[in-house]
Amino acid sequence: MNAADLKTADSVAADRALAEAGAAELGLDASATEVIAWVAANFSVAEVAVACSMADAVLPAVVAEQLPGVDVLFLETGYHFAETHATRNEVAASLDVRIVDVLPVRTVEEQDAEYGPRLHERDPGTCCRLRKMEPLARALSGYRLWFTGVRREEAPTRTNTPLITWDAAHGLIKVNPLAGWSFDELISHATTHSVPVNLLLSNGYPSIGCAPCTRPVAEGEDPRAGRWAGVAKTECGIHQ
Repeated sequence: MNAADLKTADSVAADRALAEAGAAELGLDASATEVIAWVAANFSVAEVAVACSMADAVLPAVVAEQLPGVDVLFLETGYHFAETHATRNEVAASLDVRIVDVLPVRTVEEQDAEYGPRLHERDPGTCCRLRKMEPLARALSGYRLWFTGVRREEAPTRTNTPLITWDAAHGLIKVNPLAGWSFDELISHATTHSVPVNLLLSNGYPSIGCAPCTRPVAEGEDPRAGRWAGVAKTECGIHQ
């Protein structure tokens, strides 16, 4: 029996109320340190997870300062850049965290056999659902709270990102301690504290996803303009 089996209506209601209380206590402008301290005061390290795309490791680094040994969920889609895998390995070697590789049900080859090759070109929404959203949902079912690195400046769809909220889609608390940070603040923190950073960030990729669906961003473009370029899609669905 895992943690998901132990979730009851009462425990879910209690966590939702706790999320609301935390959001009211911290407001919209609390520091990342204050947000993580609130989590550390209310949850054990075994109850929380950090989602990390391995564009950088600032989020797991700051969380691990107060929650050492925390699980870091890496969505192993099968389509990552080599630089992303290198960052994942560096994070595992240098930070006090436990990397959890979250895998889809199907390998890329099995997906190609069932749905046809290059599903990401023909139906990116289904590809993201199979390789990101569904695997993450299964992984999160074992936790009460998850941290994400979503920042308000990344895109118009993220402008109102709260620090703490109830994630109804996954049935747990969602915490965004870096919501108010700028890209420059992120990189400055990584440089000052020697935190691993994906080499692609310094080569025109301010937002990094799967290699077939990510391109460099021109100066002045939205930071997420390189994701699913040429189609209307702007989010994989995880944070919608």
